[in-house]
Amino acid sequence: MTHEKEKRIEMNAEELKKKSKFLSLVLRHEPDKIGIALDEAGWVEVDVLMVALTRHGRGMSRETLNLVVETNDKQRFIFNADKTKIRANQGHSVEVDLSLTATMPPEVLYHGTVAKFLPNIRAEGLKKMERQHVQLSKDIETATKVGNRRGTAMILHIQSGVMHKEGYAFYLSENGVWLTDNVPARYIEFNVTR
Repeated sequence: MTHEKEKRIEMNAEELKKKSKFLSLVLRHEPDKIGIALDEAGWVEVDVLMVALTRHGRGMSRETLNLVVETNDKQRFIFNADKTKIRANQGHSVEVDLSLTATMPPEVLYHGTVAKFLPNIRAEGLKKMERQHVQLSKDIETATKVGNRRGTAMILHIQSGVMHKEGYAFYLSENGVWLTDNVPARYIEFNVTR
């Protein structure tokens, strides 16, 4: 990355974060908020997105869109090969088919949460709620970042290897997030790490 590009990112970090959050909203949850439609795989034409963003007072240049995609700390977005389409990598609450292939997970994955959710998780396990999948992290550091968004992170250890052996499917998204349909409480170690 060039020094000039680093300066632009640094100077506009808060603005880029706001743009990223709005893109997450429309590409994962509410495309109709700006009048776009995602195809069955979650893609939308970049030109269509750009016009819709402008029409709804959220316009940005193509350079800024590229910067949002490149610098997003969780790599939430991806362009197709010729950069004419964009989609979110995972985390959708709208129905899309990301064409993920079931993959053998590591023996242990992690989930970052906060203390107030522990009683429900102990009783019911991890559920996908409004999303298409439960999202799991490959390391404690990433899970901690996820948990810290809502308070002090509590890290759950998921016995994903055992789950897989017992028939649960796991998928790995383009940005390295592990996905599964649910995690019953019996596969969760609650001796949480902060």
